[in-house]
Amino acid sequence: MTRYLAYLKKNLEHPCYLTGIEDFPWEERFVFGYGSESEYEKLKKTQPSFTDTFEFLGFEEDISEDCGLLVKVKRVADKRKFTLPLADLEATDEQSKNYQLLNDFSVWFVN
Repeated sequence: MTRYLAYLKKNLEHPCYLTGIEDFPWEERFVFGYGSESEYEKLKKTQPSFTDTFEFLGFEEDISEDCGLLVKVKRVADKRKFTLPLADLEATDEQSKNYQLLNDFSVWFVN
């Protein structure tokens, strides 16, 4: 994991904009219809959503045993900052070098 972190630090191009690959754990009950839409919209104001666009700010130096590499991001819409697992994110520009780099990491990490 440390080696992959060094590789990504060296090769990830900036600026890099990210979005969620699929719903984040807190969103699951809303995505699958178990929570109210109004509650979901309210929570999305303070929680990161897989539908948001984030600007990549940098890597956390600590590696999570459960989540792997963590990244600092800023939501484009309101500039709110979060720390998220990199494996849950993908580059918004599918034609960019970053898209393949991040996709390769996510596949590697999950498997």
